[in-house]
Amino acid sequence: MIYISRRTDVSVQKAIAIKVIAILLSLVVCAIVLFIMTRLNPLDIYIAMFKGSFSTQRKFWALLQNTAILLCISLAVTPAFKMRFWNLGAEGQVLIGALVSATFMFYIQDSWPSWLLILVMLVASVASGLIWAGIPGYFKAKFGTNETLFTLMMNYVAIQLVKFCIAVWVPNGSSVMGVLNRQTQCGWIPSLFGQKYLINILTVAVLTVLMYIYLKYSKQGYEISVVGESEKTARYIGINVKKVIMRTACISGAIGGLAGFLLCAGTGHTVSATLAGGNGFTAVLVSWLAKFNPFGMVLTSLLIVFLQKGSGEIAQAFRLSDNISDVTTGIILFFIIGSEFFTNYRIHLRRK
Repeated sequence: MIYISRRTDVSVQKAIAIKVIAILLSLVVCAIVLFIMTRLNPLDIYIAMFKGSFSTQRKFWALLQNTAILLCISLAVTPAFKMRFWNLGAEGQVLIGALVSATFMFYIQDSWPSWLLILVMLVASVASGLIWAGIPGYFKAKFGTNETLFTLMMNYVAIQLVKFCIAVWVPNGSSVMGVLNRQTQCGWIPSLFGQKYLINILTVAVLTVLMYIYLKYSKQGYEISVVGESEKTARYIGINVKKVIMRTACISGAIGGLAGFLLCAGTGHTVSATLAGGNGFTAVLVSWLAKFNPFGMVLTSLLIVFLQKGSGEIAQAFRLSDNISDVTTGIILFFIIGSEFFTNYRIHLRRK
C-alpha cells in the first residue's frame, strides 16, 4: 500500500514547517492527556507554562541564563559528534571545570584582585576540561578505544572528585558547599548593566558565532566533516586522522570546561555533584535536533529550557505531581524527534 523514499531536496522552510506542525500536534495531544489526567482546562495549563518563563523579569533572565548554559554545553559536544566521536562525557568536563574554579575561589579567596582571580579561573577551567576530554581522545586516536564508554566513565570520576573535595572543604558532614566568597564576591563574574547573567549570555552568544564559522568555513571544520564521513577517505586525501581526533576532543572538552567556569563564577558561585543538572546528556539531544548547526541549537536549547521551566510552573501552580510536567515535556520532545523522520523521508501511496 505504501512505500518510503529518502528526501534529497528538503528546503529550510519545509523542515521548519514540519517541526512547527509537530509542535502543534504535540500540544493537542498534551491537552487531551492533561485533561484526562487532571480535568483541568488545557488552555490554563499552557498559560501557566508561558508564565513559568515570561511572567517576571527574573524568570525571563533565568530562562536566558539556563538557555546559554545548555547551549554552551551543546556547542562543546557538537564538534566531537560531527566527527562521530561520541563524547558522552560533557557532564564530567563541566564538573571538572567548575571544580577547578571553585578550588581557586576557596583557597585564594580575596588574596588576589578579583579580575586576576577570574582570569586564572577561566584559563584553569578551560585547560582542565581540555585535559579531561583529551585523555579519552588520546586513547581513541592511539589505541582505537571505545570513546563512548571511556567518556561516560570519566563522568563518574569527576563526580567522585567533586564529592571528595566537598567532604574535605566542608568537614561537618553536610556534603553541601555554601556560596564561596559571599562577602567579598572575589572571583564572581560582575554584573553588566545591572544584570548578573548578561556576561554569561554574551559569552555564549559570541562562542556560537565562532563555532559556526569554525565548523562551516575553517580548514579544521572541513577536516572534522571528512573524518566524520569516512576515516579511510580522510587518510586517502592526506588528513592526519589521529591529530584531528585529538584536537577535536580537546576543543570539545575545553568548551565544556568553559561552561563549568560560567556555572561556578557566573551563576551559583559554588560547586556540587549535580551542578551540571544533566545538561551534558540533554546537550546531545540539542545538537542532534539542530543537525550540528550552532544557530539551530539556539532555538532548540531555548525550546527545551522553556519546556522545563513551564512544566515546573504547571506542577507548582496546580499543585500537581512533577510527573505530570515530565509527561508534558516527554510528549512534546517525542513529537519533535519523530518529526525528523518526515524531514528525512517521504511516504508514498502506491497507485495502479
